[in-house]
Amino acid sequence: MARQFVRLLVDVHCEWRDSAAIYRAYVNDELFTERTWIWTDMYLEECFQIEAEPGEYRIRYELVEPHLATLTVTNFRVDHGTATVNNNVVRIL
Repeated sequence: MARQFVRLLVDVHCEWRDSAAIYRAYVNDELFTERTWIWTDMYLEECFQIEAEPGEYRIRYELVEPHLATLTVTNFRVDHGTATVNNNVVRIL
């Protein structure tokens, strides 16, 4: 099967106190990014650019210990390419 390019957008919100939170984002079990959240009262529109064969790819976020933060990830949407997204799973068609 031919590989396809898909761009997925996600809204990331983080509330933290004391020290900035660090989070990681994964596509399946592959680390996509690790960021230090330094902002307050705003959100980040994260962009995943995936070139892969048709199939299902799970997007997962985690906070890095130790943390005093809450991470909320919402509004998963396909911005480019032939794919659907449901419950943090991108299905490339």
